[in-house]
Amino acid sequence: MPTDVLDRELVHSGHVGCPGCGATIAMRFVLKALGEKTIMVLPACCWSVIAGPYPQSALKIPVLHAAFETGGATATGVRAALDMKGDTETTVLTWAGDGGTFDIGFQSLSGAVERDENFIYVCYDNEAYMNTGVQRSSSTPYGAWTTTTTGKDWKKLRKKNIVEALVAHRIPYAATASIAFPEDLLRKAQKAKNMKGSRFLHIYASCPTGWRIPSEMSIKIARMAVQTNIFPLYEVEEGLRYTINYRPKEYLVREYFRLQGRFKHLTEKDLDQIQQMVNEDWELLLRKAGEHV
Repeated sequence: MPTDVLDRELVHSGHVGCPGCGATIAMRFVLKALGEKTIMVLPACCWSVIAGPYPQSALKIPVLHAAFETGGATATGVRAALDMKGDTETTVLTWAGDGGTFDIGFQSLSGAVERDENFIYVCYDNEAYMNTGVQRSSSTPYGAWTTTTTGKDWKKLRKKNIVEALVAHRIPYAATASIAFPEDLLRKAQKAKNMKGSRFLHIYASCPTGWRIPSEMSIKIARMAVQTNIFPLYEVEEGLRYTINYRPKEYLVREYFRLQGRFKHLTEKDLDQIQQMVNEDWELLLRKAGEHV
């Protein structure tokens, strides 16, 4: 990775992210890759707060705050305005959480990518509505506690596979990435920057507050998610060509779940069932990549 990219810092100190915030780490890496010629569309999410209150901002790029559900539509308008001015160099970036991507913002995102609008959409995924109090989203994984899935009513449905939903639109580029694998994340962000059309990055961004983990465990948990195949690293071009970027040597999920307070209620039987789900998902991904199971 070029030194100028690694040394580039477009996030000021003094932001108001929580200690160990995976979303803040993800922002630093992505902006290193994209550079200063970037305009960010920011639907309602944790980063609406992290960046700081107007007129201050922790970001060294222009930011347009948008309504929760309008990430795709607002980016479409920003791109059209830049094109009318003859500015084809500036990257338009939508930065949204899982609530504003998987749920509230999905209609706007789907409409934009169906038109193959020329922007990058990043979802930093902390697997719940963290900014408003750790409520369940369709990104919340099977087995998780949230403030709206408590006691015996913990979530008993699978997490939505958002990358596959975007791949179904046959967009030029869709990929997963993790804050614990920075080289892979930087490469994918740079690759997206150098392409045209709709590009989508799904970044695993741990949340110590909502996941009930110590802040110093943020990167370890993110690494374990990849190493256990709970969050595989892969990319898809034109909705057809799958490339798996990391292959774990073994993927037993138990330790990953035992380290997080949001899963403390799970029994051995529950963990066996989750392990089976993870195995099924990995085998399906291998088949899509044209590899033998």
